[in-house]
Amino acid sequence: MGQGQGESELGWDVEPGDELDPAVEALGHQQKRWREAAGLSVVEFAELMGYGEDQIRKVERGARIPRPEYLDKAEEVLGAGGFITAMKGDLAKARYPKKVRELAKLEERAVELSLYSKNSIHGLLQTREYATALFGMRRPSYPQDEVERGAAARMDRQSIFERSPAPELSFIQEEMTLRSPLGGRMVLRRQLERLLEVGQLRNVEIQVMPISLEEHAGVDGGIELLKFEDGTAVGRSDGAFNGLPVHDPKRLRILELRYGIIRAQALAPRESLAFIEQVLGEL
Repeated sequence: MGQGQGESELGWDVEPGDELDPAVEALGHQQKRWREAAGLSVVEFAELMGYGEDQIRKVERGARIPRPEYLDKAEEVLGAGGFITAMKGDLAKARYPKKVRELAKLEERAVELSLYSKNSIHGLLQTREYATALFGMRRPSYPQDEVERGAAARMDRQSIFERSPAPELSFIQEEMTLRSPLGGRMVLRRQLERLLEVGQLRNVEIQVMPISLEEHAGVDGGIELLKFEDGTAVGRSDGAFNGLPVHDPKRLRILELRYGIIRAQALAPRESLAFIEQVLGEL
């Protein structure tokens, strides 16, 4: 039984209660139908695919989300007439964790986003290299496929910058996040260059919170505020309401107050871009 590319590289397990279960199950049925039509046993198909038979069975049970390259190989081996590769679109979103997909849905709906980050560059601003480095630093350590999965999901969320009409985005970054060489000096250089690039967009404001301040309203942690076209909103802060999302207007006002003060304390957007350029020049 050829293990070939290895179990973890085939794809990802389906999370319990995932609303995309039907798409994954449909793929499993299609694969099994075409495999049996080709007269192949699970063992024989696994050998041709270069994966363990247990992983093949998981796909056919709808318990495993395969990578796009797996679908291409299955299509080629089974001669499925395009039926298997046609399911790539349905499975594209299923490749990312449920929590990430839920966050992406909120970001897609938002007309205004206010985002304050303390420990690292915000995910919507990260380069792939920087995101990969961050996921690789998590403890307990992630398997490599989970690191790649997390980084790819963050890159997909950045389609928000291409939306039309464009949402208003406000980012506040701690100075230390601009100076910490997470992933290495070259990774940080490219990350700062990315900030300068995104900061030129008319609907984006990036502000820096300098470490020299003696007053700081963000000591309780990061803040995320998303406002929607219908007037509703959702917010979250590490240091408020147990870190859980809040929708109640009274609680949202507390987060809005904090964010407003932090924004006033931070460098203005133009000053902030000049500051980022200065830090980049020091590398």
